[in-house]
Amino acid sequence: MTSVPEIMLNNGQAIPQFGFGVFQVKPADTAEAVGTALQAGYRHIDTAEGYGNEKEVGEAVGKSGLDRADVFVTSKLGNGAHRPDDARQAFAGTLDALGFDYIDLFLIHWPLPTRYDGDYVSTWKTLEEFYRDGRARSIGVSNFQPHHLRRLHGESEITPAVNQIEVHPYLTQDDVRTFCAEHQIAIEAWSPIAQGNVLDDPTIVSIARNVGKTAAQVVLRWHIERGDIVFPKSVTPARIKENIDIFDFELSGEDVEAISALNRNERTGPDPDKFDMVPD
Repeated sequence: MTSVPEIMLNNGQAIPQFGFGVFQVKPADTAEAVGTALQAGYRHIDTAEGYGNEKEVGEAVGKSGLDRADVFVTSKLGNGAHRPDDARQAFAGTLDALGFDYIDLFLIHWPLPTRYDGDYVSTWKTLEEFYRDGRARSIGVSNFQPHHLRRLHGESEITPAVNQIEVHPYLTQDDVRTFCAEHQIAIEAWSPIAQGNVLDDPTIVSIARNVGKTAAQVVLRWHIERGDIVFPKSVTPARIKENIDIFDFELSGEDVEAISALNRNERTGPDPDKFDMVPD
């Protein structure tokens, strides 16, 4: 069984550094995919209210034979539920869908600065309630930029445990990483291989050839070497197993630097300062 390293969060909770993401995994396929991941050694599952598959994640964990305490599960607040009372109702719905009495990590999915009168602070203070009553073991944010984080830091009591952002070799997010490092906020990387866009890059292909691994494994290992928490997704059993097979090799410092130097500040997803999509 693969041994996945853990990162200690700023509140003393440990999080597996490598996990399994279920973004865009159809609900009908989710339980089987998560079950395969858990059998392959994954102990960290990342879902969200907006993904529509929390129920199936909970079912897979329940059927896995693993103790609930041995599986780290994250979900995220829906964009239509930022008002405090809506957030409370949505969080209760997440726990109900998962079938859990607590969640390991709960995030604000997007800051939505052009919605809700720009008020994501009251939303964050509502998540602080979930943390204080123990129903969320850790709380954090997703897609927050330094100025969003700076406002939270000045107007609330609890520092986010994590910030889940788009990170890959073409978008290294150094400014966000610097701010988060200064405040002991762990970085989680979504779209870790840029939806496959980086896998044909000559630098990455060359390094993969030299270390005897696939391009995807090299990029995932790059995240690990940089200290990112990463959770690739797949519904293909062979790929699920291949993705976690990255702990029997290391990249040299030169390799890590060469991959980091590929940065183009190129997003595959939306700009967090402009993204404002909420459910109809």
